[in-house]
Amino acid sequence: MDEELFEAARDVRLRAHAPYSNFLVGAALRTAAGTVHAGANVENAAYPEGWCAEPSAIAHMIAASVEKGARRIVALTCVADPIGGRPTTPCGGCRQRIAEFSGPDTLVHCLSPEGAGRTYTMAELLPGAFSMDKA
Repeated sequence: MDEELFEAARDVRLRAHAPYSNFLVGAALRTAAGTVHAGANVENAAYPEGWCAEPSAIAHMIAASVEKGARRIVALTCVADPIGGRPTTPCGGCRQRIAEFSGPDTLVHCLSPEGAGRTYTMAELLPGAFSMDKA
C-alpha cells in the first residue's frame, strides 16, 4: 500500500458529495512525474449526472498537468466502505478511464477507510482494455 495515496484518498473521501446514497468514495493517484491528485465522488439529483471519485482525481490531474509524465498514472488508491465484505473496486467505466492514462502493470489499491483491502493491477481489473492503439 502507498501510504501517501491512502491518506489522500481517505481524507478526500470525507469531502464527497453523496447525499442520496451516503456512499463516500475517495481516490488518489500518483503520476509518473510524482505528483499526487485526489478526487471524491459527486452525486447529483439527476442521477446520471454525478461522477465517481476516480474520474474526479483524473480531472484534477489533467487540469494541473504541465510537465512530462504528468498525465501518466503509475498508482491509484480508492477508499470506500467494503461491499459484501469485499473491497470496493472501480466500476467498469472508471476502469476504462484509468486505463486511458495508465498501463497494464499500474497498481490499483482498493481499501477500506481502515486500510484493509486488496491491490490489483490494471490488467487484472480490465483485461483487454480498449485502446485506440488496438482499434
